[in-house]
Amino acid sequence: MSALEIVGVIVSALAIWLTARRKMLCWPVGLASVALYGWIFFDAKLYSDALLQGAFAVLQIYGWQRWYAQRRAPTEGDAKPVVPAGDVTFARLAPDLLAAVVISVLLGAAMARYTDAALPRVDAALTAFSLVAQYWTGRRYIASWTLWIVVDVIYVGMYVVKGLYLTSGLYALFVLLAALGWRDWSRALRAARDDAPYAASESRV
Repeated sequence: MSALEIVGVIVSALAIWLTARRKMLCWPVGLASVALYGWIFFDAKLYSDALLQGAFAVLQIYGWQRWYAQRRAPTEGDAKPVVPAGDVTFARLAPDLLAAVVISVLLGAAMARYTDAALPRVDAALTAFSLVAQYWTGRRYIASWTLWIVVDVIYVGMYVVKGLYLTSGLYALFVLLAALGWRDWSRALRAARDDAPYAASESRV
Protein backbone atom coordinates (compact mmCIF):
# COMPACT_ATOMS: atom_id res chain seq x y z
CA MET A 1 0.00 0.00 0.00
CA SER A 2 1.43 3.41 -1.00
CA ALA A 3 0.48 7.05 -0.66
CA LEU A 4 -0.16 7.10 -4.42
CA GLU A 5 -2.60 4.20 -4.11
CA ILE A 6 -4.43 5.95 -1.27
CA VAL A 7 -4.82 9.11 -3.35
CA GLY A 8 -5.90 7.01 -6.34
CA VAL A 9 -8.59 5.32 -4.25
CA ILE A 10 -10.01 8.63 -3.01
CA VAL A 11 -10.04 10.31 -6.42
CA SER A 12 -11.48 7.25 -8.20
CA ALA A 13 -14.25 6.79 -5.63
CA LEU A 14 -15.17 10.46 -5.99
CA ALA A 15 -15.31 10.13 -9.79
CA ILE A 16 -17.68 7.14 -9.63
CA TRP A 17 -19.91 8.85 -7.07
CA LEU A 18 -20.14 11.95 -9.27
CA THR A 19 -20.99 9.74 -12.27
CA ALA A 20 -23.77 8.04 -10.34
CA ARG A 21 -25.13 11.48 -9.48
CA ARG A 22 -24.86 12.51 -13.16
CA LYS A 23 -22.59 15.48 -12.39
CA MET A 24 -20.40 16.92 -15.16
CA LEU A 25 -17.50 17.15 -12.70
CA CYS A 26 -17.17 13.35 -12.90
CA TRP A 27 -15.19 13.65 -16.15
CA PRO A 28 -12.25 15.87 -15.04
CA VAL A 29 -12.05 13.97 -11.76
CA GLY A 30 -12.11 10.74 -13.77
CA LEU A 31 -9.19 11.97 -15.88
CA ALA A 32 -7.18 12.54 -12.71
CA SER A 33 -8.02 9.04 -11.45
CA VAL A 34 -6.91 7.29 -14.65
CA ALA A 35 -3.61 9.17 -14.60
CA LEU A 36 -2.95 7.98 -11.05
CA TYR A 37 -3.92 4.38 -11.73
CA GLY A 38 -1.97 4.23 -14.97
CA TRP A 39 1.20 4.46 -12.90
CA ILE A 40 -0.05 2.18 -10.12
CA PHE A 41 -0.92 -0.64 -12.55
CA PHE A 42 2.31 -0.29 -14.52
CA ASP A 43 4.27 -0.64 -11.30
CA ALA A 44 2.26 -3.80 -10.44
CA LYS A 45 2.97 -5.25 -13.94
CA LEU A 46 -0.71 -5.22 -14.79
CA TYR A 47 0.09 -3.93 -18.24
CA SER A 48 -3.36 -4.42 -19.75
CA ASP A 49 -4.83 -2.32 -16.94
CA ALA A 50 -2.12 0.31 -17.44
CA LEU A 51 -3.01 0.50 -21.14
CA LEU A 52 -6.67 0.61 -20.17
CA GLN A 53 -6.10 3.87 -18.31
CA GLY A 54 -4.87 5.51 -21.51
CA ALA A 55 -7.97 4.33 -23.35
CA PHE A 56 -10.08 5.50 -20.41
CA ALA A 57 -8.55 8.97 -20.75
CA VAL A 58 -9.78 9.14 -24.35
CA LEU A 59 -13.22 7.86 -23.33
CA GLN A 60 -13.37 10.35 -20.45
CA ILE A 61 -12.94 13.17 -22.95
CA TYR A 62 -15.53 11.55 -25.24
CA GLY A 63 -18.03 11.17 -22.38
CA TRP A 64 -17.42 14.72 -21.19
CA GLN A 65 -18.22 16.05 -24.65
CA ARG A 66 -21.30 13.81 -25.03
CA TRP A 67 -22.75 14.74 -21.65
CA TYR A 68 -22.12 18.43 -22.21
CA ALA A 69 -23.98 18.29 -25.52
CA GLN A 70 -26.84 16.20 -24.13
CA ARG A 71 -27.62 17.89 -20.87
CA ARG A 72 -30.92 19.66 -20.53
CA ALA A 73 -31.43 23.41 -20.61
CA PRO A 74 -30.20 25.40 -17.58
CA THR A 75 -32.62 26.20 -14.81
CA GLU A 76 -31.97 29.09 -12.43
CA GLY A 77 -28.43 29.45 -13.67
CA ASP A 78 -27.43 25.82 -13.17
CA ALA A 79 -27.60 23.04 -15.76
CA LYS A 80 -29.64 19.99 -14.83
CA PRO A 81 -27.99 16.55 -14.91
CA VAL A 82 -28.08 14.65 -18.19
CA VAL A 83 -30.92 12.21 -18.75
CA PRO A 84 -30.04 8.50 -19.14
CA ALA A 85 -30.73 7.09 -22.61
CA GLY A 86 -33.87 5.03 -22.97
CA ASP A 87 -34.97 2.42 -25.50
CA VAL A 88 -31.54 0.77 -25.70
CA THR A 89 -32.11 -2.80 -26.86
CA PHE A 90 -29.85 -5.83 -26.52
CA ALA A 91 -29.41 -5.78 -30.30
CA ARG A 92 -27.71 -2.40 -29.91
CA LEU A 93 -25.49 -3.63 -27.07
CA ALA A 94 -24.53 -6.99 -28.60
CA PRO A 95 -21.91 -5.71 -31.11
CA ASP A 96 -20.04 -3.94 -28.30
CA LEU A 97 -20.00 -7.11 -26.20
CA LEU A 98 -18.77 -9.15 -29.17
CA ALA A 99 -15.99 -6.63 -29.76
CA ALA A 100 -14.97 -6.99 -26.10
CA VAL A 101 -14.71 -10.77 -26.48
CA VAL A 102 -12.47 -10.41 -29.55
CA ILE A 103 -10.25 -7.83 -27.86
CA SER A 104 -10.01 -10.04 -24.77
CA VAL A 105 -8.71 -13.00 -26.79
CA LEU A 106 -6.24 -10.99 -28.88
CA LEU A 107 -4.90 -8.81 -26.07
CA GLY A 108 -4.65 -11.72 -23.63
CA ALA A 109 -2.68 -13.80 -26.14
CA ALA A 110 -0.33 -10.89 -26.86
CA MET A 111 0.28 -10.13 -23.19
CA ALA A 112 0.92 -13.81 -22.40
CA ARG A 113 3.35 -14.22 -25.28
CA TYR A 114 5.30 -10.97 -25.31
CA THR A 115 5.27 -9.63 -21.73
CA ASP A 116 5.71 -10.77 -18.15
CA ALA A 117 2.21 -9.57 -17.32
CA ALA A 118 0.53 -11.03 -14.27
CA LEU A 119 -2.78 -12.83 -15.04
CA PRO A 120 -2.60 -11.74 -18.70
CA ARG A 121 -5.84 -13.27 -19.97
CA VAL A 122 -8.00 -12.30 -17.02
CA ASP A 123 -6.53 -8.81 -17.02
CA ALA A 124 -7.10 -8.48 -20.78
CA ALA A 125 -10.74 -9.58 -20.51
CA LEU A 126 -11.41 -7.11 -17.73
CA THR A 127 -9.70 -4.40 -19.76
CA ALA A 128 -11.87 -5.06 -22.82
CA PHE A 129 -15.16 -5.16 -20.95
CA SER A 130 -14.21 -2.09 -18.90
CA LEU A 131 -13.71 -0.17 -22.15
CA VAL A 132 -17.21 -1.17 -23.23
CA ALA A 133 -18.66 -0.18 -19.86
CA GLN A 134 -16.94 3.22 -20.02
CA TYR A 135 -18.17 3.76 -23.58
CA TRP A 136 -21.71 2.91 -22.47
CA THR A 137 -21.37 5.41 -19.61
CA GLY A 138 -20.51 8.12 -22.13
CA ARG A 139 -23.56 7.06 -24.17
CA ARG A 140 -25.69 7.23 -20.97
CA TYR A 141 -26.75 3.57 -21.17
CA ILE A 142 -28.10 2.27 -17.86
CA ALA A 143 -26.68 -1.14 -18.84
CA SER A 144 -23.23 0.33 -18.17
CA TRP A 145 -23.85 -0.04 -14.44
CA THR A 146 -24.77 -3.72 -14.78
CA LEU A 147 -21.58 -4.39 -16.71
CA TRP A 148 -19.54 -2.40 -14.19
CA ILE A 149 -20.90 -4.54 -11.35
CA VAL A 150 -19.80 -7.76 -13.07
CA VAL A 151 -16.37 -6.38 -14.00
CA ASP A 152 -15.70 -4.84 -10.59
CA VAL A 153 -16.56 -8.04 -8.70
CA ILE A 154 -13.89 -9.89 -10.71
CA TYR A 155 -11.44 -7.02 -10.23
CA VAL A 156 -11.80 -7.35 -6.47
CA GLY A 157 -10.48 -10.92 -6.62
CA MET A 158 -7.66 -10.07 -9.02
CA TYR A 159 -6.34 -7.24 -6.90
CA VAL A 160 -6.40 -9.41 -3.79
CA VAL A 161 -4.23 -11.92 -5.66
CA LYS A 162 -1.82 -9.11 -6.63
CA GLY A 163 -1.64 -7.76 -3.08
CA LEU A 164 -3.28 -4.43 -3.94
CA TYR A 165 -5.58 -4.70 -0.96
CA LEU A 166 -6.62 -1.06 -0.79
CA THR A 167 -7.43 -1.07 -4.49
CA SER A 168 -9.38 -4.30 -3.98
CA GLY A 169 -11.39 -2.52 -1.31
CA LEU A 170 -11.91 0.38 -3.70
CA TYR A 171 -13.38 -1.95 -6.33
CA ALA A 172 -15.65 -3.49 -3.70
CA LEU A 173 -16.86 0.06 -3.08
CA PHE A 174 -17.25 0.46 -6.85
CA VAL A 175 -19.65 -2.49 -6.84
CA LEU A 176 -21.82 -0.69 -4.31
CA LEU A 177 -21.57 2.62 -6.16
CA ALA A 178 -22.49 0.91 -9.43
CA ALA A 179 -25.59 -0.55 -7.81
CA LEU A 180 -26.51 2.91 -6.53
CA GLY A 181 -25.78 4.36 -9.97
CA TRP A 182 -28.11 1.85 -11.61
CA ARG A 183 -30.84 2.73 -9.11
CA ASP A 184 -30.44 6.49 -9.51
CA TRP A 185 -30.24 6.40 -13.31
CA SER A 186 -33.32 4.17 -13.46
CA ARG A 187 -35.23 6.63 -11.32
CA ALA A 188 -34.04 9.55 -13.45
CA LEU A 189 -35.15 7.83 -16.62
CA ARG A 190 -38.58 7.07 -15.18
CA ALA A 191 -38.93 10.70 -14.09
CA ALA A 192 -37.88 11.95 -17.54
CA ARG A 193 -40.43 9.71 -19.20
CA ASP A 194 -43.14 11.00 -16.88
CA ASP A 195 -42.21 14.62 -17.70
CA ALA A 196 -41.70 14.13 -21.45
CA PRO A 197 -42.18 10.60 -22.80
CA TYR A 198 -39.72 11.00 -25.63
CA ALA A 199 -37.09 13.24 -24.05
CA ALA A 200 -34.84 10.36 -22.97
CA SER A 201 -35.16 8.32 -26.16
CA GLU A 202 -31.87 7.51 -27.88
CA SER A 203 -33.48 8.54 -31.12
CA ARG A 204 -33.27 12.13 -29.91
CA VAL A 205 -29.47 11.94 -29.36
